[in-house]
Amino acid sequence: MESFIIEGGHPLKGVITPQGAKNEALQVLCATLLTSDEVTINNVPNILDIRNLMALLECMGVKIKKLADNSYSFCAKDLNEDFLHSEEFIQRCSSLRGSVLTIGPLLTRFGYTIVAKPGGDKIGRRRMDTHFTGLANLGASYERGKVRDTIEIKANHLKGCRMLLDEASVTGTANIIMASVMAEGHTTIYNAACEPYIQQLCKMLNNMGAKISGIASNLLEIDGVSCLHGTEHKILPDMIEVGSFIGMAAMVGQGIRIKNVSIQDLGIIPDTFRRLGIIVEQDNDDLYIPEQPHYQIESFIDGSILTIADATWPGFTPDLLSVVLVVATQARGSILVHQKMFESRLFFVDKLIDMGAQIILCDPHRAVVIGHDRSIKLKPGRMTSPDIRAGIALLIAAMSASGTSRIDNIGQIDRGYENIEERLNKLGAVIKRVSC
Repeated sequence: MESFIIEGGHPLKGVITPQGAKNEALQVLCATLLTSDEVTINNVPNILDIRNLMALLECMGVKIKKLADNSYSFCAKDLNEDFLHSEEFIQRCSSLRGSVLTIGPLLTRFGYTIVAKPGGDKIGRRRMDTHFTGLANLGASYERGKVRDTIEIKANHLKGCRMLLDEASVTGTANIIMASVMAEGHTTIYNAACEPYIQQLCKMLNNMGAKISGIASNLLEIDGVSCLHGTEHKILPDMIEVGSFIGMAAMVGQGIRIKNVSIQDLGIIPDTFRRLGIIVEQDNDDLYIPEQPHYQIESFIDGSILTIADATWPGFTPDLLSVVLVVATQARGSILVHQKMFESRLFFVDKLIDMGAQIILCDPHRAVVIGHDRSIKLKPGRMTSPDIRAGIALLIAAMSASGTSRIDNIGQIDRGYENIEERLNKLGAVIKRVSC
C-alpha cells in the first residue's frame, strides 16, 4: 500500500490540463464490446480504474493496441464466452465498480452475463435496481446466485419498449442504452440520465450505426439496428478534475490556468465555485483562477445561509461536494453542504475537524462549514483516503496546512486522478509517494 507525504504551505502556480473523463471512459470502453469491428478511443485517462477495466476486457478476449499516449484501439471480434462463467471474471468484477457497465453489452452480445457485487468507493449503498428493472423491461430475466453473491441475467431476445426509470441513474441509463441499440423495435427511455458522458456515449454509438435521438434530454428514443460498426471517439476532459483544480487554485494557488476544459460541458460547476466567492475567469476554452487572499461565500437573496446540494445533471455533481466542503473551510462566511445521493460520503469531515476545520456534521447527509477566512491555518495530520473524491479533498487540505501530512490508502486517489502528485509538483506542490 502506498501513501502521500505532503509538505504543506507551498503555493501552486502555472498551467495544468485535465485528463480524459473517467466516467465517460468507463462507458465508452465497455461499448466497444458491442461490435466486432475496431474502435479507436482517444484521451483515455491513465488511471487505476481504467487500467483495471482494460485488463478485464483483455481477459474477455478484446484485442487492445496502444496507438499513442492515451490512445488505444479495441477489437472485440473474438470474445471468450467461457470466461464469463469463470471465477476469475467474478473476482475481477467484484473489485471494479465500472464492471457493471459490461452488463448491457454482454447481454446484447451473448444473451447472458453474471454480475458480481461491484467494488469501488465506500460511500454507502449504491443500488442497481434501475439496471435490472430496465433490462427486464427489454425482456431479460435475472436470478440471484444460489452459492455465490452474484446475479445471473439472461435474455434470449431483447425487444424495445417504453420505460420510465425509477431514478436517473447514470450507469443504469448507460447499460439500458447499450442493451437497446440492437434490441428489436423501438425503445423509449424516460427519466434517463443526461450527463455529458451519457451524451458522449450516445454520440459514439450513433457513429457506430445506432439510431438514438433525444440526446442531452431525459427522454431518449432508440430504434434498434442489426449490427454496429467501428468508429473513432475522443473522450471529454474530466469535469471532476476541473472542479478539483478550481478548488486547489482557490485554496493554495497563486494563479492557475486550467487548459482545454470544454466549458460547454461543465454545466454549473464554475458558477457553483463562484458562489463561494472564488474568481473563475473564462479565456476561450481555458479557465483561469487568480490568487485569492480572501473569498466571500454568498448568501441566498433573502439573506439565509447558502446551501450547496448535489443533484442529477444539470444539477451539481455529487463528486465535487467533498472539494466544495474543504474549500469552504478557508472562505469568509458559512455554508451548508447537503449530500443527498450517498449516505456515507461526508464522514471524512472528521479528518478535517482534526486538522482544525470548523465543521458541524448534522447527519450523514448534511454538514455546516464555518469558514476561517484564512485566519486559522489547517493543521497537518495523518489521514486515510476512504474514496476517490474525499481523497482529493484531503490532499487539498494537506497542501494548505502548515506542516507535513500523510495520506494513506492513496490507491483510492489513483483510481480517479492520473499521476496527480507529478502534475501538482510541477505547479509547486511538494508531494512524495512512499510505500508503506
